[in-house]
Parts: sequence; C-alpha cells; structure tokens
Amino acid sequence: MSRSRLVPGAEVVAVPGRGLAVRTPEGEFLSVRTGEADEQSLLSRLAGQDTGTRVDDELDRVVGGFEQAGFLTGDAPPAPWPAERRRVLLLGDQALTGPLAAQLAALGAEPRTGTAPNASPTSPARVGDLLATHPAAVVWCLDAPAPDGLWDAADRLPEHGVAWLRCHREGWQAYVEPLAARPGDVTSAHVRARRLAATPAYRELAAYWSGPRTLGAPVRLTAPGACLLAALLADDLWRWATGARETTGLPARRRLRRVDLRTLAVTEHPVLPVPDVAPMPEPRA
Repeated sequence: MSRSRLVPGAEVVAVPGRGLAVRTPEGEFLSVRTGEADEQSLLSRLAGQDTGTRVDDELDRVVGGFEQAGFLTGDAPPAPWPAERRRVLLLGDQALTGPLAAQLAALGAEPRTGTAPNASPTSPARVGDLLATHPAAVVWCLDAPAPDGLWDAADRLPEHGVAWLRCHREGWQAYVEPLAARPGDVTSAHVRARRLAATPAYRELAAYWSGPRTLGAPVRLTAPGACLLAALLADDLWRWATGARETTGLPARRRLRRVDLRTLAVTEHPVLPVPDVAPMPEPRA
C-alpha cells in the first residue's frame, strides 16, 4: 500500500487496557479496532516503515480503514513555492509588512517591501503602478482603517492575473480580507458593502471609515498581534501559490477573518461577491 504514513496532526497512542486510539488532526480521540492484526506491525506501517513483504490481510484491512478515514498520506514532501509566483509586493505599514516579509521569505517567496510609485501607504495607486514590478501577488497592510477609495484600483489586480490580499486595523479589531486571485473573487469593495449591509449602525460605520476620528489613548499594535496577522496572510498566500488543499474552515477566497488584538482570538465569517446592480430599464413612452 503506497499511502501508509499518518497525515500531519494524526497520532496513534496505546491506551492501557483499551488498545490503540487515534488522535485526529481536529483533536478528537477515536478507538482503533485492530482485530487479529499485530499492533506493533500496525504502528510500524503507520510510521511509514517497511514491514516486509509478508501478506497480512488483517493488517491491510486495518490500514485500509485509516486510509478511508483520511488519516493517511503519501510520502511526497510539501510543494515548494513555485518560481512564477514568488514575487510578492508588500505595501503599507512597516509594523505589519516587516514580519510578513520575514515569514514569506521563510516559506520560499521573494517579498519586496515598499510603496507603489507616486503613492504613500494611505493614498490610492494606479493599477499600472502596482503592476510595474510584475508581481505575482500584492499585499497591502494598514495599521489603521482603510480610507475610502484607497483600494479601488487594487481591486482590479485579479483581472490582470495578480493575486490581491489586504488587512487593516480598526481599534482593537483587525480584519484579514479574502484573497482575490481571479475575476469574480471578493474585493475590498465587496467586503465594505457586505459589512455595511450586515450592521444596523451602517451610517456610523461609514462615518468611521471616512473620518475624521477623535482618538483617546492610541491602540498600539503589539508584536504578537502583528506576527499573528502576518502568519494568517502568509498562510493564505502559501496555499494560493502551492495549491495546498484547505481541510478546515472556510476557503480563503470566501473568508473574512476578524482578529481581536486584545485576546488574539480569530473568528471567520463567510463573504460573497456583491453582484453588479442591474441597469435601470429604459422608460417607455
């Protein structure tokens, strides 16, 4: 059997007086009914070790049960970051782009931190400026709310074959928006429209985004909070670049994540594109 090694996160433990149990990647424990199969041979097989060429139908039956449950994988190493998707342009605030660049480089990408030509971290940029360095992906990180119109041009990046990802902070809450990789994916404009539609305080939220805002003691983005946001962004980009399958939660292209920077708790919310408004019919005489 070619698929004989446990998937990452799955572990088998011998329970005194109860036999074997598997701890699933989700943290649940399931009993293993080994029947007449030799437990040591089973453990060797699950560790990917050669148990010889002797035919053991009972052992193959138990191992087949692990495979059907999705607890086995092949021996292929994780896919490397493809060369054609390594160039990632990072825009925005250094407090976030710094740790993100370090994590992307560790994963095999080639991040470049800077600003778009003729644009500051909080001023709009033209699509041509964003495409000038031929990035495979653009990530824009803000340690503040996103001003109106800032990301309008960047929302068109997927139309040019460039992945588009962003995050921003609103007080103690930070938002990691869905990754847009092709036309029809969720853009920043879609997220803003969905958030306004989902709250009874839509006038207040719109006013908060557009500013000005009177501040008391400023909220400081901590190093753990910045690293968590960077990790979420880097993981989304790595999965997009390598095509790694997501086994839990919502798909990155349909997921808005809210991070509580006081507790570092992450919640996921489904979000869909907003369809274009149908044109008004021509008046008939």
